[in-house]
Amino acid sequence: MANKVLLAVASTLEAFTGLVLIIAPSMIRSVLGTNVSGAALVIARMTGCGLLLIGVACWPRVEANLLRLLAMLIYNVLATVYLGYLRFGSESVGKLLLPAFAVHAVLAILFIGVWFKHLST
Repeated sequence: MANKVLLAVASTLEAFTGLVLIIAPSMIRSVLGTNVSGAALVIARMTGCGLLLIGVACWPRVEANLLRLLAMLIYNVLATVYLGYLRFGSESVGKLLLPAFAVHAVLAILFIGVWFKHLST
C-alpha cells in the first residue's frame, strides 16, 4: 500500500509539473533563473509533455508495478543529480531550483528504499 501511495504522489507531481510546462513554459525561469524564449520555449513544452507522460504511465492503477517503481526511481535519481549539478555547480539558479532538487532527492531516497526492500524479499 505504501508503494502505491509513493508512486501516486510522485506521478501526480510529475504530471502536474508537465501540465504547468505545457501551459506556461516561461515558469522554467523560476527554476533556472534565466529568461526562456524562442527554442527554449519549445523545449520546455516538449519536456512538459514528457513529464505528463511519465506521470500518466507510472500512475498505479491497481498496485505499484515494479516497472513503474523502477521508472520513477531512475527518473528521480537522474533529476536529483542534474538539479544538484545546476544548483551547486553553475550560476543558473532560480528560486525554485533548490526546492525542486530537494523534492527529487527525497523521492529518489524513498524509491531506492522501496527497490532495496523489493530485492530483499
